[in-house]
Amino acid sequence: MNLNQTDTSLFSRTRFVLVETSHPGNVGAAARALKTMGFSQLVLVNPRFDDVLTHPDAVAFASGAMDVLEGARIAGSVDEALQGCELVAAVSARLREFSPPVVSPRELAEQVLTPVRGDIALMFGSERYGLPNEVVMKCQALINIPANPDYSSLNLAQAVQLLAYECRVAALAGQPPSPSAAGFQGQPASSDAIEGMYAHLEKALVHIDFLDPEAPKKLMTRLKRLFARSRLEVEEVNILRGVAKKILDCTVKKEARSQE
Repeated sequence: MNLNQTDTSLFSRTRFVLVETSHPGNVGAAARALKTMGFSQLVLVNPRFDDVLTHPDAVAFASGAMDVLEGARIAGSVDEALQGCELVAAVSARLREFSPPVVSPRELAEQVLTPVRGDIALMFGSERYGLPNEVVMKCQALINIPANPDYSSLNLAQAVQLLAYECRVAALAGQPPSPSAAGFQGQPASSDAIEGMYAHLEKALVHIDFLDPEAPKKLMTRLKRLFARSRLEVEEVNILRGVAKKILDCTVKKEARSQE
């Protein structure tokens, strides 16, 4: 594999998503952090200030990375920010009872070089509240930075810098690590395709009374966690949607026959 091609591919397809950021200075500092590591895709989801990209604090903290700041995109929702991504990972200091597989920044950086060929999104939460559980469950990995357990709170831009650094080091390390699974590897499914599959599957489970929409408990959360560990491919998502469609078709036909 040509190293330059690997670098260009990883740097151009990795987007850093900041969700509901409060302080414009952190946005500018994040832009600077990305540029120092060779990345440029910065996406903001519902930032606190509408003028965050031109705010004096953002401009001051960008310090030479105005091209990244000016090229940043503002999205109205997390789904919009993640559109087209094949791997989505959340950065959080808080571990959840139910979450995608937990990895270190270095483990995540190694993963993005092997099976993933599409866009990658690394998500960071707000300075005060982090990422909500419903956003974390949209991800295939939860990145936990192994900081001092007595004081594990990193500044937002520091966390962005750390992840960008690890991804850069992995890209420059030469040949990527060998895939963990031998044999055929298909195209990883995009985040929006996986979300569509979840909605289809949930509808089918409700239809056969396996899932009670009035008391769903943790069923879909557990299923999402299960599938996140498998790094779903396009064909696998299509198979699962086919199963959901067959369930719905069969129950509709059965209901029709019972009414005859």
